[in-house]
Amino acid sequence: MNKREISKILARADAACVRAMADAIKAEHEAVVVKAPEKSLTMIQLRDPVQETLFYLGEVIVSEAVVELEGAKGTAVVMGDDFNRVLDMAVIDAACNRGVFRQFAELERLAKEQELAAARENALFLKTMVNFTSMDSEAAQ
Repeated sequence: MNKREISKILARADAACVRAMADAIKAEHEAVVVKAPEKSLTMIQLRDPVQETLFYLGEVIVSEAVVELEGAKGTAVVMGDDFNRVLDMAVIDAACNRGVFRQFAELERLAKEQELAAARENALFLKTMVNFTSMDSEAAQ
């Protein structure tokens, strides 16, 4: 599991789960806040699917924090102003960078829960999807 996947899972996870993981790490290791959580703005960049070009959709408020855990730095950035979550995610990132993060089974469980929730939501949308090709063939008759 790479760091991008871990960040996506933690950003979507329940705040209590993220807090529990960070607390378990802080119980065994000393975490020092290098940069306290603060708000910032960042540009959202998207790719136009038709022209295959990049464009900026606009700015969004993010929270960012930096933590050091036994010489290894961890950073986190999340949309919104959830200072507690971003600090906990930075602790988890520092633990991953230090090689002391051991809760991969919990991350796998959270990832599976999130995939199931997304599949359920997509199934609801699929019920209302219109198939235009079948409509075209009916109109031609």
